[in-house]
Amino acid sequence: MSTEPLTQPDERVCVETSDGWKVAEPGARSTGARWVIVDSVDDLSEAARRHGISEHAIALLEHRIPGAHAPTPNHVQRARLDRSPDGELILTTPTLSYVESTRDVNTGALTSVVGDDVVLMAEMGDAHVLDRAVEKLTGGFPVPDEGVHQVLAVVVLTLVSEASDVEIGLGDAVAEAERLVFSTARHHNPLETIYDLKREIAEARRALSPVTSVLPELIAEAEEAPGQRQSQPWLRRAEAWVDRLDKHLDSYDNLLSDMLSVHLSQVSVRQNEDVRKISAWAAIAAAPTLLASVYGMNFRHMPELDWTYGYPLAIGAMLVICGSLWTLFRRSGWL
Repeated sequence: MSTEPLTQPDERVCVETSDGWKVAEPGARSTGARWVIVDSVDDLSEAARRHGISEHAIALLEHRIPGAHAPTPNHVQRARLDRSPDGELILTTPTLSYVESTRDVNTGALTSVVGDDVVLMAEMGDAHVLDRAVEKLTGGFPVPDEGVHQVLAVVVLTLVSEASDVEIGLGDAVAEAERLVFSTARHHNPLETIYDLKREIAEARRALSPVTSVLPELIAEAEEAPGQRQSQPWLRRAEAWVDRLDKHLDSYDNLLSDMLSVHLSQVSVRQNEDVRKISAWAAIAAAPTLLASVYGMNFRHMPELDWTYGYPLAIGAMLVICGSLWTLFRRSGWL
């Protein structure tokens, strides 16, 4: 067990005590299990050396550690689980966060090194999984498993919980898009909203898929580790939770595809209605135009040219014909 002072400025340390996990005070020493949170992923390797992680594990870490980058929809971190020859676990998994105001899904990465009595972690992105996990572990919330595996449990369950919040946010956005598509009021074209949501859902599924593949590996590691440690129920529960989230996201994507088809059908129907209205008004306008064009011909012998009531009769005929056509089109639903 390491007894070095826990005073590194770029680290936060939680220690396991008889009363549960506590945030370590500056200058404190630890003889129990430790959870070290490093501010920058670039400093994770050096922190691992300070806390007694083997060089084999550090070599794996440096090979697998994600490069620093801003969360972008085109760069989702791959999940990876490795075990060093000395038994340490190196876990890299994507994280998810949702910006409700812009309906954007942001991805980050969480890297963990799990030793016998110490866990080191660093996070990129704005999901803040580690901050919430620290609150749960040190706040007296019930957390499954024990020792360093308790830290891994609270982090994985918090990560999946954050992904669940993303799924709920996307579900609300899809419901709002559905109301927009089926609204009877005139509104802006919803195609952009639908395609944006489909893109964000695809990004969320790309980030969740690696988690789905890593959880079975964690279960296998727990069952195959030295001492034949049994896998904990929380691992199975987290696996089922992630599968359920992926199915929900898939259903949202299918619903958006259906809404897209419905919207295109609505556009086609509206175009047909517009064409019918235009045709009806064109037919109504053609009747007086025909009469006026006939009487506008410069022939000498035409009916009613010398009749006093010829002009009112022509105007009246135009009005009667237009009114009859308007009534006919109105009854048929063209107007």
